[in-house]
Amino acid sequence: MLGVHKQRAMVVLLLVSIPVAFIWNNTGHILASLGQDPEISAEAGLYAHFMIPSIFAFALLQCHIRFLQAQNNVVPMMITTGFTTLLHTLTCWMLVFNQLGNMVIRMMVLLSGLLPNPKLETSVLSISLNTYTVLYMIPLGLSGATRVSNELGAGRPQAALLAVYVALFMVAIEGILVATALILGRNFWGYSYSSEEKVVNYVGEMMFLLAGSHFIDGIQSVLSGVVRGSGKQKIGALVNLGAYYLAGIPSGALLAFVYHIGGKGLWTGIIVSLFMQALFLAIIILCTNWEKEAKKATDRVYDSMVPVNAISSS
Repeated sequence: MLGVHKQRAMVVLLLVSIPVAFIWNNTGHILASLGQDPEISAEAGLYAHFMIPSIFAFALLQCHIRFLQAQNNVVPMMITTGFTTLLHTLTCWMLVFNQLGNMVIRMMVLLSGLLPNPKLETSVLSISLNTYTVLYMIPLGLSGATRVSNELGAGRPQAALLAVYVALFMVAIEGILVATALILGRNFWGYSYSSEEKVVNYVGEMMFLLAGSHFIDGIQSVLSGVVRGSGKQKIGALVNLGAYYLAGIPSGALLAFVYHIGGKGLWTGIIVSLFMQALFLAIIILCTNWEKEAKKATDRVYDSMVPVNAISSS
């Protein structure tokens, strides 16, 4: 059944990628119609055009990754990740240092384009988001979803609970170390992206918020992985929806546009959404009956098994 689910997921994601590609193709016009800076809108639209082919490849890639993770087969992912990292480094060197850097356009945060001085706000938030995305790969790898689901499917609830504790401990230590590094290096990190003092100083101020959001997001990523691994994807999706659209975005917009905190207000909204996610996911996990979840997972495993005699007769 695992292969069947993978094939279905590939078809669904490819179909969903079509309207996404259409939206990305018109990104520049959409942003301009929403009142964004025309120059930034044009560059964001150009960036989106180059990114369109990656939508379909990324959709298939995620299916392959989940297929391998479910079987505890991480060697192919390790090899391909190392190869793509090397290729990415060489490509960036060729494009940036050989005067082709205009093809690499940074992404923008939509709401930051509506703030006063949108170029500064967009630049700083883009740097912050880029840093945040790179750092998020560490706690994402510690989420524990595969380990929890495998232990539950094997009928070992205590082992699944132990995996949760170990993942939380590891991600907490990682979060403290990374947050400390961000705060200590806040006055220098901005120079990796820009030589303008305003941008560098603003990035330094954002590092405090970035450090806090990374720590909370690490905890949240583990809790989300546990919820997914225990088969409660729908509940997790509802929590994410509420945290971002009912708490994070409104609070960020309120702080940025009503209290005039600017980009810091927008990022504070992200922290609010992450905190709400972590809080509600923790409540869900604390209320989980692990013995019951293990029985349900075991029953699903046996129900999906194809009898040997059925295979022989076919």
